[in-house]
Amino acid sequence: MFSDPLRRRHPHLQRARLIACRFSLTDNRFVKPSFRVDIHSFNSASTPIHPAMLSRQAIRSIRAAAPQRTLARIPARSFAAAAPTTTQYVKPPVAVFGLDGTYATALYTAAVKSSALEPTAKALNALHELYNKDAKLAAVLNTPTLTIADKNAIVAELQKSLGAANANETVKNFLATLAENNRLGILEGVCQKFAEIMSASRGEVEMVVTSAQQLDNKTLSRLENAVSKSSYVGQGKKLKVTNQVNPDIVGGLVVEIGDRTIDLSVSARIAKMNKLLTDTL
Repeated sequence: MFSDPLRRRHPHLQRARLIACRFSLTDNRFVKPSFRVDIHSFNSASTPIHPAMLSRQAIRSIRAAAPQRTLARIPARSFAAAAPTTTQYVKPPVAVFGLDGTYATALYTAAVKSSALEPTAKALNALHELYNKDAKLAAVLNTPTLTIADKNAIVAELQKSLGAANANETVKNFLATLAENNRLGILEGVCQKFAEIMSASRGEVEMVVTSAQQLDNKTLSRLENAVSKSSYVGQGKKLKVTNQVNPDIVGGLVVEIGDRTIDLSVSARIAKMNKLLTDTL
């Protein structure tokens, strides 16, 4: 392309040709440059040009004439498993609040995504029953000085108490997360909030009957039949009755259905009578 005298006088032109080849690199092969440097325009006799200036001018011409390259976008890879094309969004049927409610909601979402909702609910019920039976368990879980070895031992014992439900990976990860975040003390609250979410997902309406003494099954059945026909329970809903004992109400019943409370206790009547007597005097 260039004569030997010109190459000796302007070696930067040879370098410019190499740069042009590099800028024309496409599909892993060199493409012949689509431009030509006009040698006569660099007449050193008429217009003296410094070699460095000539090099800059040649490179600018090369960059202007070089074809633009576009790099193909390479999909990013990560250590996580490939996500499905459509992300599954899980919305709990009822909102529960507090720190235990946050963990219960996250556990419900994980159980739904792993198709292990019912096994997870059974495992949480078993943990809740264990918590209520063992009086020392609450004190152990709320100990602030537990070491990592202590937490691992507690989680292992809790998983062992689940029996066949121990194979549930969602529950295993849940217990391990509580231990890692020093939140084993909210286990009971998480079980209660998770039960609320499960009741709402099954279309159940929980009715809590508080009495001074334990009620027999016949009395509870009569209450269930009477309330299920009322407007307190929506159409297509199932009524779930729970009996709690509180001697402080003296007698009568306190019925709680959802966010409604019907106080028919003797203690409430005594309080009303005392208020009337006080206002009269």
